[in-house]
Amino acid sequence: MMSERVIPHAYMPGALLFMGIETVRASELRGLPTFPCLSLLLTKIPGHFFPPIIWSLLAVYLVSFGISFATTSPYEVLADELDIITTETGDPDDVPSDVEEEAKANGNKETPIEELDVQETVVLEEKQPHALFTVLSGLPSPGSMLWSAITVAINLLLTGMVTDLVYNAPYLHQANDLSFARLGFVSDTSANILVREPRGTELPIWISYRDEDAREVQNAALRPPDDAWKSAGQISWLSEDTDYTAAIMIKGLKPDTTYRYALSNNHSDSFTTAPRAGETSRHNQGSFVFFHSSCIKPHFPYNPFSHPLSVPGFQAVAAVKDFFRAQFMLFLGDFIYIDVPRRLGDSPETYRREYRQVYASPDWGDASRGLPWIHVLDDHEIANDWDQNVTAPYPAAVDPWHHYHTSVNPPAVRKDTTYFSFTQGPASFFLLDTRRYRSPITSANATDPGKSMLGQDQLNDLLHWLRATPTPGVRWKFVVSSVPFTRNWRLNSGDTWAGYLVERQRILEAMWDVGASSQGVGVVVLSGDRHEFAATELVPPEGGKWPVQASATEFSCSPLNMFWLPWRTYWEYPSVPSHGDNGVVQGEDRLIKLVVPVDVSFKYVADASKRYHPRGNSKFGAIELSTPVKSDQSVLRYRLFVNGRVTWSYLLQSPAKGSVVGRAKDAVWG
Repeated sequence: MMSERVIPHAYMPGALLFMGIETVRASELRGLPTFPCLSLLLTKIPGHFFPPIIWSLLAVYLVSFGISFATTSPYEVLADELDIITTETGDPDDVPSDVEEEAKANGNKETPIEELDVQETVVLEEKQPHALFTVLSGLPSPGSMLWSAITVAINLLLTGMVTDLVYNAPYLHQANDLSFARLGFVSDTSANILVREPRGTELPIWISYRDEDAREVQNAALRPPDDAWKSAGQISWLSEDTDYTAAIMIKGLKPDTTYRYALSNNHSDSFTTAPRAGETSRHNQGSFVFFHSSCIKPHFPYNPFSHPLSVPGFQAVAAVKDFFRAQFMLFLGDFIYIDVPRRLGDSPETYRREYRQVYASPDWGDASRGLPWIHVLDDHEIANDWDQNVTAPYPAAVDPWHHYHTSVNPPAVRKDTTYFSFTQGPASFFLLDTRRYRSPITSANATDPGKSMLGQDQLNDLLHWLRATPTPGVRWKFVVSSVPFTRNWRLNSGDTWAGYLVERQRILEAMWDVGASSQGVGVVVLSGDRHEFAATELVPPEGGKWPVQASATEFSCSPLNMFWLPWRTYWEYPSVPSHGDNGVVQGEDRLIKLVVPVDVSFKYVADASKRYHPRGNSKFGAIELSTPVKSDQSVLRYRLFVNGRVTWSYLLQSPAKGSVVGRAKDAVWG
């Protein structure tokens, strides 16, 4: 719509000021719609610093939007004409006295007999609403109250989603009434079961079990079935001291046998005991399979229509676990994220609530049914990049970790320690604690011999385990580390083994000794933490005492349900160091500067990248161990699952007993 308005000249400065304010407010507001981008970014990378920024920007945005909408003209100026009309009065006596006096004061002897009339004609057109621009820019539309309201509503909705992600689960889904049971470590003769029951009316809880395989005996005359229910004791009392949890151990079981347990509070499940050390399972066609991953954050990626405790990664595990008949899930830390997207306290109850919420997920039951879970501690169960040993908040953080995880984990290597070891079938495992005993990240250079990730006792126990002669039939040793062993990760590498290079080198040399020995045992490192996947070959230096076939292999896989980084953070380091003229060995790469005394006997060798896969909010690895007929070498087949689908497969072969043989170098993509 177009219209003409005649505006007295005296009003024009106000009109120009109005237009100036409009321009300034629009320019201010144009930069503010970045906060919806942050809202969307929160669903991709839920950093703890995002929520305060988003809420602050919302406040600024709403004030600026209101001012801009109130001061922005709904019209556009099409034409602006200035008319000056001269009128002769004809009679000097008609001239006002003040005009006559002003003329004489200016030196004019004659009285003016003309009058000037100044008029401005402005042609205006009502601005048309631009719906798409208004919605995308966040700017008000002066020509449409509707679209202005819609764009504000969209921004309020996005910010509401952020608030929902931060506060919905902690305050509305605390899972105080959670009642559940899960499988922990299952050996060849026993099974650990964790029970939580806050309802006092269910006490005492009676535990029973029976042999499921015995029920399938075909000829009862030759072998009477032993399928009767047996008692495994009772839980008489549960209290708030342990968050109403208790650990049960069913003993006296037979190796490689399927059992079913039942509790009097209506929880039950089936499990298969591990095969004896050095043997394979008859239940899985001679294969031994287990999963590994790390990092869980419920309700991520954010979906306003999903349950606030949903974990899509659990669904991916549930879809394949029965097909592979996995022995267990080896979970390498960050089972909770106490500080993401926002830390809401550091009391034991705050940490306990996070554990309950994961176990209260509607997806947990399918992912855990028949699948034992074994756990390692990492930083987000305590605080990001934790390196302060047992200082606060560590005591509060490990309270639920002990109740929910270590109470049903494999046996600790030493009493009152938090690192574990066990042997099942063709493999032996050492589960490291890389948080409780480490030196602070910034306490020394990465090549300082006194800087330790493990502490002296844990390091000695690990080296002893690596050097020990394995049980006959054991063809693999798995070193389980919550953080990557390779130096190839560039982002925050000081938190990984790249920040503890001297200790790392001692462990590497012990691994290479195993690979070069006549034991016929291969060494594999499993790690997580990075929210990406990488397969890396840890190669010994050329010309050293170890052949290249003694290399260890690392599979680093995460997250099970969390964000992934959209930029590359992993690539090979060059081999270092080189000798300078000053008697110091120096080497420098993008993140770590190495300064080592010249008498150091080892060289830092490049870790060879085999596969790097950063994408995917859900990743886990399936490791299958098998020994072909008429062969003393074991085959390891690794399958990488990304968002529920196999995206990569890789084969390794253990060294031949008595000599070192080549390993498979070609990957088979699935």
